[in-house]
Amino acid sequence: MSATRRLFFALEIPAAIQQQILHWRAQQFPQETGRPVAAANLHMTLAFLGEVGSKKQQALTTLAGRIRQPGFALTLDDAGHWPRSRVVWLGTRRAPRGLLQLASLLRAQAERSGCPQGTRPFHPHVTLWRHAQSLVKLPAPGFSWRWEVENFALYESLFEQGRTRYRALERWPLTQ
Repeated sequence: MSATRRLFFALEIPAAIQQQILHWRAQQFPQETGRPVAAANLHMTLAFLGEVGSKKQQALTTLAGRIRQPGFALTLDDAGHWPRSRVVWLGTRRAPRGLLQLASLLRAQAERSGCPQGTRPFHPHVTLWRHAQSLVKLPAPGFSWRWEVENFALYESLFEQGRTRYRALERWPLTQ
């Protein structure tokens, strides 16, 4: 039996923006809000694949490599709290068409390849806190980070020494 990996497709957040978000988060939220997500783990999931064997991984990477779509600008300018999943997130008030198309393509390919996507609609977000307390005071509007998205990646989720770490396995460019 082949080993499986816990995989997902996602957008990387540029390192400079990761640091700006961490600085902002430290100013806007008390430490007891929950468990903060590490800078290197900040990302926007496009399609969660779950536990995937090597053959299925190869098929999914082949399909991802066939995607031809222009890059797009992404702005993080919204925040929210999902009490049920105990997550505080950053998102976008207006998701760009390119983001929605890319996620839709990847989710459809994943579904056809045997990686169920569930019934919830895609909600683009970056998780800031996990295990958040029940009442979280969200920051006032006015924050914003914007960058040009030029690629997407396949990530592996690793659990090492009591911590979750995400590692990019492969990247694909978006066309200019």
